[in-house]
Amino acid sequence: MMVDEVCLNEALLAGATEVFETMIFMDVRASDEKEQHPKGNTLLGSITFTGEMEGCLGICCSVSCAKAIAQNMLGLTKAEELDEAEITDAIGEVANMVMGSVKSRIQETVGNLNVSIPTVVRGRSLDNSLGDHPNPTRKTLMRLNIADEYTAELSLWHRQS
Repeated sequence: MMVDEVCLNEALLAGATEVFETMIFMDVRASDEKEQHPKGNTLLGSITFTGEMEGCLGICCSVSCAKAIAQNMLGLTKAEELDEAEITDAIGEVANMVMGSVKSRIQETVGNLNVSIPTVVRGRSLDNSLGDHPNPTRKTLMRLNIADEYTAELSLWHRQS
């Protein structure tokens, strides 16, 4: 069964809100569409899923945003230093938790989804995609405002299997 874009947008925002408020202790809201894709050094946490619907969920944010997320997740003060591995692990875990939250919201419509382990890459101008495939691909894209200080891009590429 096909899940519609409105349902996916709602599941994506509700999933991100739930994770950020309960696990990261940061407020998050959908942001103005005019805001740009994160620039400079960024981290992209992504996680793939298969089943009746297959795809990839990603969260892309600046290194400073990723550091703030990791500090909040670990209950650290801003002055406490994190190493690169801790920051990377935090972004992977955010992708994992948001995917779990989205999955629980849509699985009644799309059936069970098998979820991979998250991967995180660091670089410039990173983008989440499913690559070339004969089946049509759809992308749900949402820009997030995090704690009125940071922006991130949440994306969900998907197609019917």
